[in-house]
Formats: sequence, C-alpha cells, structure tokens
Amino acid sequence: MSHGPRSGLAAVSSALLAMSRHLEVRDVLKTIVASARELLDAQYAALGVPDDHGGFAQFVVDGVSDAQWKAIGPLPRRHGILAAMLDDAAPQRLADVRRDPRFEGWPSAHPDLVDFLGLPIRDGDEVLGALFLANKNCPKPDGACGFTEDDEELLGILAQHAAIALTNARLYERSRELTIAEERSRLAHELHDAVSQKLFSLRLTAQAAARLVDRDPARAKGELQQVAELAAEAADELRAAVVELRPAALDEDGLVATLRTQVQVLDRAHSARVTFTGHGVRALPAAQEEAVLRVAQEALHNALRHSGGTHVDVTLERRGNGAVLRVCDDGGGFDPHTVRRAGRHLGLVSMRDRASGVGGRLTVESAPGKGTTIEMEVPGG
Repeated sequence: MSHGPRSGLAAVSSALLAMSRHLEVRDVLKTIVASARELLDAQYAALGVPDDHGGFAQFVVDGVSDAQWKAIGPLPRRHGILAAMLDDAAPQRLADVRRDPRFEGWPSAHPDLVDFLGLPIRDGDEVLGALFLANKNCPKPDGACGFTEDDEELLGILAQHAAIALTNARLYERSRELTIAEERSRLAHELHDAVSQKLFSLRLTAQAAARLVDRDPARAKGELQQVAELAAEAADELRAAVVELRPAALDEDGLVATLRTQVQVLDRAHSARVTFTGHGVRALPAAQEEAVLRVAQEALHNALRHSGGTHVDVTLERRGNGAVLRVCDDGGGFDPHTVRRAGRHLGLVSMRDRASGVGGRLTVESAPGKGTTIEMEVPGG
C-alpha cells in the first residue's frame, strides 16, 4: 500500500481530525498508533511512554489481539531497540530487527517482528516516548527494509502530534496540581482564621470562668456553658475543613459516588440531617464534574455553617446531556437582592465563577425564614 502526496496528506488529515475529537490522552495515543499502522500499511504498531523505573507508564499497541496481548505477559522493560530510541533519541529503520546486535529477544507469545521503523517522541531535547511499526505489508528483496524514508517522514508527523498530546496531558496535570495547591492554601488560610478566633475566644472564656468559680458560681457556670458551645463550633470548623481537604476520588469513583460519600461524611459529622439523591446522571467532562463537586462542597459548607437549618438535601439529576445539582436547606435564608456583601461571605461569587467557567449557570433561591436552594446546571459533553 502506498500513498501519493495528495492521498497521504488526506489520510494524515483524517487521522489528526480523529485525534482532535478525543479528550483523554490515552484515546489520542490509540488513534495515533492505529493511524500509523493503517497509513504506513504495517502489521504492528506500538507507542510507549517510559516511567521512572525502567519500564513503561503507558504502552499502546495495534495489530495484536487482546488474547495475544494477554499471552505476551507484562509490559516490556526498556531494553534493546526500545532503549535506543529513548536513550539515544535516534530514529531506527531496520531490515530485520532480530539481527540487530542490540536485539534481546521477546516472550514466546510475542509476534515475530522483522523489518522495523521506530522514532523517539520528543519535546525539544526531552524524549517523552517512542513510536514504532513492524512488518511492512509489501514485497521486499531479501535483506531490505520495507519502510522507506517517506514512511519515516510520515511517522515523524504522527510522533510530533503524540508529543503535543503528551505535553498537553502533562501541562493539564501540572495545572490541576496547582489548582489543588491553591485550593488547599485557601482552605488552610480560612481554617487558620476561623479556628484561631474560636480558640482565642475559648481561652478567654475559660479564664473568665476560672476567675468567677469562687466568687460567682452562677456566672462561672454560664461562662463554662459558653466554653462548651465554642468548643463545639471549633470542632465543626475542623470537620468541615477535613472534608474539603480530603481528596475527592472523582477519577476512581465518579461524581455520583463521590458526592454520596461526602454527604455521608457530613451527615455523621453534623447535627443537621444531610441527604443525597442521584437520578440517572451520566459521566460528564472532567472539568464539569470537578466544578459540580466544588460548588456542592461550597453550598454544603454554607448551609451547615450559616443557615441554622436542620436538614440539607443534595440532589443530582440528568438534564439532556448534562446535569443539574441542587443543594436545599430549611434554614434561615436571606434576601438574594441585598446579598452583595453577603455574596462574597457565602461564596456565591466563586460558585458562579465555577459554573460559568464550564459553560454552566448558577441560580440562588432564598428568602428570610424560607431556606435556600442553590442550583447549578451544566450542559454536559
């Protein structure tokens, strides 16, 4: 199979367009590997991303069945030609990989590879991984490699796009870590301010009670009651902070299970009843799930700290391709039209920012003595 300039360009264009429709980096890598095997008409294609322990963090293959892959066994280590592509950062085009002095064999169930084309995946001077093909489907003279310079050039284009995908994934993870660090810093600051104030008041009140024990036992009893109340408030502050600081298992458990778990923790930690109901919600884009979780946490925090209610209900239900979150309490409520200053205090500004940042919207329904409902709608993927 061969491509003229026009058909080759069209094929590469189709492959790259297919990649752009994927959000997860592994899906992009799978598309790159499958496209490479099809475009260059090879029996096998693979892409490896090394880890820090001499193996591979990811290894994507195409042209090997699930049964074959299972029979092959554990992921390969970095050795032989794979190590050469990663360590020497040099392309490898071989007529017979088995005759190369660096060849170190493979498991018995591994397919027999002969002619071989491999390229490092690079970001500047850094090698992020390796992309390779084997067994070109074309007639070739003995001792000749079926892969051509044109094949190497075409594979180089796909390797560049693999580098972009891997770099973007790394940048996203760093951004996420930075966001988590900023969130924890904010929570630590709030925790310090709130709990420090409570503990300072607690100490002063305890000192006053100690001075009054002998000369005014009745007043001392009142001060000690205040000590108990302040201690309970400080404990509530700490519980709320621990719940927020505990990492949410969105990646492993999904939004519904994560919300349900957090509500159960809050229900045990507070005197108010906290309940959760979920209705047929499908998985949302990661950024939307993160935003919904954070808004739910902020709204729960407000309801449990400020509303004075006895019941807080969280619901998450499907709407079209997206979802709607509601956090309702039966507390004291407020007038949303006069909440400019309170809006900052209650985190309404940050909640609206989170919602709009993922294409959603936030609405607030409340009135003095009527409780509060925070609703967030996201459109889905």
